Amino acid sequence: MDWKETYNSKLTTAQEAVKQIKSGDRVVVGHASGSPEILLKAMVANKEAYENVEIVHMVSMGPSEYCLPENSAHFIHNSLFAGATSRKAIHEGRAIFTASHFSQIPRLFTEKILPVDVTLCMLSAPDEHGYCSFGISVDYTKPAAESSKIVIAEVTPNMPRTLGDAFIHVSDIDYIVECDSRPIEMQPPKIGPIDEAIGGYCAELIRDGDCLQLGIGAVPDSMLGFLNEKRDLGIHTEMFSDGVVDLVNNGVITCAKKNFHTNKMVATFFMGTEKLYRFIHNNPQVEMFTVDYTNNPAVIARNDNMVSINSSLQVDLTGQAASETIGYKQFSATGGQADFVRGAAWSKGGRSIIAFHSTAAKGKLSRIVSHLDEGAIVTTTRTDVHYIVTEYGIAEMRGKSVHQRAEALISIAHPDFRSDLRKEFSGMYNGK
Repeated sequence: MDWKETYNSKLTTAQEAVKQIKSGDRVVVGHASGSPEILLKAMVANKEAYENVEIVHMVSMGPSEYCLPENSAHFIHNSLFAGATSRKAIHEGRAIFTASHFSQIPRLFTEKILPVDVTLCMLSAPDEHGYCSFGISVDYTKPAAESSKIVIAEVTPNMPRTLGDAFIHVSDIDYIVECDSRPIEMQPPKIGPIDEAIGGYCAELIRDGDCLQLGIGAVPDSMLGFLNEKRDLGIHTEMFSDGVVDLVNNGVITCAKKNFHTNKMVATFFMGTEKLYRFIHNNPQVEMFTVDYTNNPAVIARNDNMVSINSSLQVDLTGQAASETIGYKQFSATGGQADFVRGAAWSKGGRSIIAFHSTAAKGKLSRIVSHLDEGAIVTTTRTDVHYIVTEYGIAEMRGKSVHQRAEALISIAHPDFRSDLRKEFSGMYNGK
């Protein structure tokens, strides 16, 4: 059968497609800005047909109505990354949290640790050979679909057609809902003076020809603004946003010095605006892979001069970074931080950076502490940390004794807290 006939035979409405979901099913949802919101809206509207449907995903950029209290008899959210729309449900017991390195999430599905009944995803329109692209959400979405009993897809011409290991044939999709939906946009964050100071310090650690991993938020976006004098930077990251586009157009990011995937920017998902989505559409300079490849530390380490840039909620005076919980409360997740910190450490000439504001709660709390809060989860161990950066400077951890680490970290803590930190550390450790 011609692929177009196959495609047409699978066309249906969102309302009909979600009837394939049954009570007790595990439903994996496309990640972040690639979330299939039309299908999710139809699923929630059909909630009276369901009991205990498990909704699994990482970051949700949509309203996540299945997390609302009134829907708790019908859905339970299994969060792989606590976010703004799922945090409260986790804290109140309407959702559960499953810890995993981002790189390991595909194995949860492919090895049937979490067997997948239904995958809901957003795809690009098919090409002339009948292949749709997962577009801005390849990450775990593609492995989930490949492991799923049923694949239901929103197919829209507005999803960028990204290249690399990013495709699924229409014959492997069970139900197709044509629509004109657009990937969710994430507007650039507001960058304040503290972000600019941190970004400037981070940029000091970047050399011509380095290969970068970039996180989300004002600090990495601020750092990009300080890189215009650099040359031949490369990208191997789980994601990037709009700021990278300008550096490519200005000739700063060329990937020409990359020794692995030379001349290519490697990523697994995207969050940004239409500007970014237009840039990546059919762009042969951008290669997408599933996250078990992009975030595999052994793969990351094949890039010489790999630099990872991430953030943290709290760091103690030995260098332990608690980046995902506030005490016992889940705030985010491990994500790809440990994947890239270790990959950068194994890279020839590689470096990892943990960068954050020195204070929280409008200056009332220091993020650099003598000891982590009770219940705080260590995301990056003290033996993995290379550089800690705040608006007060750079603290290098490698090769430093416990006392040298503490001195360096106190020097970049907010001045209001330095005296107390010295006293607390002195009471905890004797000798030098």
